[in-house]
Amino acid sequence: MLALSVAPLTKAEFAPFGEVVGTEDVKPKMINEGFARRYDDLAKIDVASAGGEVNISLFIGAVRPAPMIIKMMERHPLGSQLFVPLNEVPWLVVVCADPGIPSSYRAFAASGRQGVNYARNCWHHPLLVTADANPFVVVDRKGAGSNLEEKWLEEANWLRIAFDGAAATHPDITAKPG
Repeated sequence: MLALSVAPLTKAEFAPFGEVVGTEDVKPKMINEGFARRYDDLAKIDVASAGGEVNISLFIGAVRPAPMIIKMMERHPLGSQLFVPLNEVPWLVVVCADPGIPSSYRAFAASGRQGVNYARNCWHHPLLVTADANPFVVVDRKGAGSNLEEKWLEEANWLRIAFDGAAATHPDITAKPG
């Protein structure tokens, strides 16, 4: 089994996979007589392929058994998929360029104030939460066509999430034997 270290989620590191969604570095517009701040254009929703429409869902995540093992990845070929947490509980994001190449995997620790918008065709693991009953608003595509592809990994390529900080000392290597 391989160990996958967890690094902090940043816009620069996540850019090859999509967008980090948050209000840092975004100037709000004051609305409602100055009693509310509006943050516009936080993500580029991409769902129009093959006549798709926007779908807004509520996901309630449950913690997976420890140790967290990555056995499959998925992607959405017809649209992006946005996850925005509704509380401030940290959560995990696992992505890769190619499920068959262990060195292409990246794991990120997202704060409860960060969402992600997975780009169309981005390989990612389904929702990984660190607390039960963790709610997320999800914006993705609905409509005709097959918008889900799953890739199950051979047992020798399963990845164990390693919360040991190794990514901080080896930022160029995230998947390693262990």
